[in-house]
Amino acid sequence: MKRAVILFPKFNNIDTINDIRKKYDPLANYIGPHISIVFPFESDLTINELKEHFTKSLKGIKKFNIMLNNITGDYRDGYLFLNVKKGNDNIIELHDKLYSGLLEKFIFRKVTYCPHLTVGKIFDQKEFDDAVDELSCHNEIYETVIDKIFVENIDLDDSSIIEFIFDLE
Repeated sequence: MKRAVILFPKFNNIDTINDIRKKYDPLANYIGPHISIVFPFESDLTINELKEHFTKSLKGIKKFNIMLNNITGDYRDGYLFLNVKKGNDNIIELHDKLYSGLLEKFIFRKVTYCPHLTVGKIFDQKEFDDAVDELSCHNEIYETVIDKIFVENIDLDDSSIIEFIFDLE
């Protein structure tokens, strides 16, 4: 079973993100705007095993504020990112704690974890450059409180099915 651990921020102005994603993100119809904490991994772990891991590894972690702003691109992979400007350290802490113990074997160490919300994936270099230019003036601020973590099952057609929700204190 393919799973991931994600945050679904609830921004008041999320429609703007959805509009950008509809234009640039091939996954926009499969999963809502999200921040990945544990990237997709194959496992036969039970929901109870995962819940126990969350309870142990995230003990004492409290809800926190985040703020996202500015869209940038990674030209090597064609990704467009809405960047985390506040709450970055909190998200990294969640990532590090969840990738301990039970999930440690699934960490991908070849890429440094940098929290973000993907708003696009563009395969053509010119289209990518044009999108980055177009979105460079997008300066809207997105703020919310993160109080829940979601474990999703990724269906064969890339649809997201929520397996369980873990509440932060």
